[in-house]
Amino acid sequence: MTPTLRTLIVDDEELARLRLRSLLQAVDDPPVQVIGEAADAQTALAVLQVDGGCDLVLLDIRMPGRDGLQLAAALRSLPQPPSVVFVTAHGSHALRAFDLDAVDYLTKPVLRERLQAALKRVVQRRWPVESQPAPLAEEPVLVVNDRGRMRRIPVAEVLVLKAELKYVTLRTAQGSHLLDDSLTELERRLGRGFIRIHRNALVAARAVRELRRHADEGGEEGWAVRVAPIDEWLPVSRRQLAAVREALASG
Repeated sequence: MTPTLRTLIVDDEELARLRLRSLLQAVDDPPVQVIGEAADAQTALAVLQVDGGCDLVLLDIRMPGRDGLQLAAALRSLPQPPSVVFVTAHGSHALRAFDLDAVDYLTKPVLRERLQAALKRVVQRRWPVESQPAPLAEEPVLVVNDRGRMRRIPVAEVLVLKAELKYVTLRTAQGSHLLDDSLTELERRLGRGFIRIHRNALVAARAVRELRRHADEGGEEGWAVRVAPIDEWLPVSRRQLAAVREALASG
């Protein structure tokens, strides 16, 4: 039997809380019990103390006082932390949200089917079925905003990350996407699977096929790497050349 999700709704807009209540009432699998509502972080923590906690917090991000990201961080320190699903009108905080171990990140207006899928993920995480094989660890992803839709791009598909003006362009074999995150932050998160070839570019080590001298479009010769499967040559700065060679030599 599927456990009932004891749920707290946290949003500073009353109409938004009302809509979430209505959507939850329309979901029959998994069953949900709304234990309360809160318009700010302080009230939410007070409700959890009185009611002895809950299983799930549906959490907005932009609120007066402590925002939703700060509240999510505080919830992780509770003896029995609830799962968190962010429900927000802003897609730009998704990366930070998943850093806080959010189960899901929903953008308003929320569809019932999308909410139900998030609830099922919460149940699977909190009460894994012992008779089934243990679920595989989730594949690391980067969250991009694709014409108003949030998309999760598997890191295994990322070939190039290039800083351009205020954004970072993410390249896969299928196309390009824009990220709000800095190249330095992405380099820290992605680790040794990506090589800094230039102050404005990272490439996936697995995608580099060769490093050699290569003339650019202006005829100027320098070092470059060839990236597959897009089969493009990307310049390597003199400052990064030794590190690129070392990374490629070490496999």
